[in-house]
Amino acid sequence: MTDTTLLRLYRRMQRWPAGQWLFSRAVCFKAPYFASIAPRITMLQPGRCEGTIRHRRKVSNHIGTVHAIAMCNLAELVAGLMTDASLPPSMRWIPRGMEVAYLQKAMGTIRAVATPEAPLVEATEGYALPVLVEASNAAGEAVFRARISMWVSPRPPR
Repeated sequence: MTDTTLLRLYRRMQRWPAGQWLFSRAVCFKAPYFASIAPRITMLQPGRCEGTIRHRRKVSNHIGTVHAIAMCNLAELVAGLMTDASLPPSMRWIPRGMEVAYLQKAMGTIRAVATPEAPLVEATEGYALPVLVEASNAAGEAVFRARISMWVSPRPPR
């Protein structure tokens, strides 16, 4: 399979000293809502995406922990990037739903990892693709899990 445009851009930017930061900013420019959590994409390859958010005031809740919805945003971001980087160019995707579990209070830098539950394949009809996301704190303890349902379908002819 050939690399997607997204994956080629990520790999090109990784050669630069501020490549991760610049790639993360470019993603937030394309999808501005994600800028609200100031994410950093630390790894992107077919079948896997990792990203982090730092614990700071703008992602905190009233009890001083990382807000649950900030972790949902991070989960949707890494799941979407992983899906986009993994699909053949003839396919497209859109998130359909998310099931989440908050495992413990989230403090400090949160690292989320997205992986597909099943292989991504080229198809003539749409199919559901579950993507698993696990978020952990700096100690490596799981603080959040999500299962995001992606709808994958062929791109319409142009």
